[in-house]
Amino acid sequence: MELKYFGAEVRAGHQTTPAKPKVAIDLVLVLNKLIFANLTHRPVRTLLSVLAIAVEVTMILTLVGVSHGTLDSTAQRARGVGADVVIRPLNSAVMSSLSSAPISEKYVAWTMQQPHVVLASGVVIHSLTFPDSVTGLDFTSFNKMSGGFEYDSGGDPVNDNDMAVDKYYASEKNLHVGSKYNLIDHDWNISGIYEGGKLARIVVKLTSLQTVMESSGHVTVIYAKLDDPKLAGQVVADLKAKLPGYPILTMDELTSMYSISNIGMLKDFIGVVIGVAVIVGFIVVFMAMYTAVLERTREIGIIKAVGGSSGLVLNLLLRETLLLAILGSLVGIAMTYGTQWLMQHSVPASLVQETVYSWWGYAGAIAIAGSMLGVIVPGVKAVKQDVTEALSYE
Repeated sequence: MELKYFGAEVRAGHQTTPAKPKVAIDLVLVLNKLIFANLTHRPVRTLLSVLAIAVEVTMILTLVGVSHGTLDSTAQRARGVGADVVIRPLNSAVMSSLSSAPISEKYVAWTMQQPHVVLASGVVIHSLTFPDSVTGLDFTSFNKMSGGFEYDSGGDPVNDNDMAVDKYYASEKNLHVGSKYNLIDHDWNISGIYEGGKLARIVVKLTSLQTVMESSGHVTVIYAKLDDPKLAGQVVADLKAKLPGYPILTMDELTSMYSISNIGMLKDFIGVVIGVAVIVGFIVVFMAMYTAVLERTREIGIIKAVGGSSGLVLNLLLRETLLLAILGSLVGIAMTYGTQWLMQHSVPASLVQETVYSWWGYAGAIAIAGSMLGVIVPGVKAVKQDVTEALSYE
């Protein structure tokens, strides 16, 4: 009489052992068949587990993408001003939002008189819901410095009640040239719609916003353009000596600070979301695999009865969990393109989601780690199952 199990031959009265590589290969093939059979036997549970892990990955990648996108678009608009040096309010934090005009407008003319400064322009900022704001401009000096806005329709504000917006904000609010729009308790007439990527999404005349904010003769920020951008560091050092307490930076310094690591609250928030994502992955896999262990009690008993070790059973569960986590991670990455579409069509234009490829691996590793934590308890339960009890389980 001759039997075969996992490639090993067993003869009546004696046993022969074939080459070990064949046994190992056959064992792997059988394990893989068992894993796929278990996953396809209950497709609904498998699908829900994959989707839950995918949502975990999508949640991480979407938050990171929105954070990077919003900060990068803010930096891009700052660079679009064309300035080389930025003077911010006295003792203000560099990464803080601004919604006042504490700098005397006389400093704009004073800045113009400094060595290597060829042009200076002051702006007034009134913050709205983060990260939007209304910006008051002296369009004459601003246009000389930046080249002006590129309008799809209309043009710069001319009258005191005129307002220009970028095309993304116009699309979001359904605005067009000639529309009436109420903002900061004031009725504005839309004079122009321009391409984005330069300073602000909403702009009005400098004097108009000064009147609304009751800050006549004052500005929020001063931008300066130099005759040689390479001298920006030297000019900043000179201005700091003359204006102690004022945060004065080169444009390169300012835009480099628009990163997640420099915004403590955002960094902490991302950490909290990642923690929640790990917990979600842990719970989903724990419930799925614990139920799977209970349902497959007889199967586990049979594997042990024919000589399968506890390590073999645990290996089976770990492989199955790993496959679920990998599938969930891939689906989660694909789903982030869906959230990008939603961002473009159904959320405020001020929120921009980027595809941060470097985080694909991190999000996948986080999902896999949470899933592996979730299989520990079910795995221990499977390993400790008594063969006799397992075989008699109904």
